[in-house]
Amino acid sequence: MNSDTVKDHGAKLMNLAHRVVLTVSGNRLLAKPFGMPVVELHTVGHKSGQPRSCYLTTPVHDSDRVVLVASKGGDDRNPDWYRNLQARPDAELVINGVRRKIHARTANAEEKAQLWPQIVAAYSGYGDYQQRTTRDIPVVVCTLLHDSPLD
Repeated sequence: MNSDTVKDHGAKLMNLAHRVVLTVSGNRLLAKPFGMPVVELHTVGHKSGQPRSCYLTTPVHDSDRVVLVASKGGDDRNPDWYRNLQARPDAELVINGVRRKIHARTANAEEKAQLWPQIVAAYSGYGDYQQRTTRDIPVVVCTLLHDSPLD
């Protein structure tokens, strides 16, 4: 088994563990790691066409958008969820217990330059991840398509 396969299995196990802890605790434990809200992103697999979901943190969000960082912990590959959104940008996410429809897009260079300081201020680890890889880590802007506000 190569190191990428081991990393991918580890990430899947961590996602499963996060799901179990959130479910068992009634969304009280691990709901805001590093002070950032957790969202559950629901996509369709870019290869399989099957429903997929994962837990991510959102360092920047407001009533109109949720910003996600496709860091994959500084890996040289983009995360699967990002590739899923590239193929099918209309998806759903759950934030604060409310499932919302979104339209996702990769921030352009100007937007990323504006958002990156806010992202790193929310969690300095993102800056470490960017230094760990030669890949330009994508910033994903998810526009919320429903009228209900975020808390």
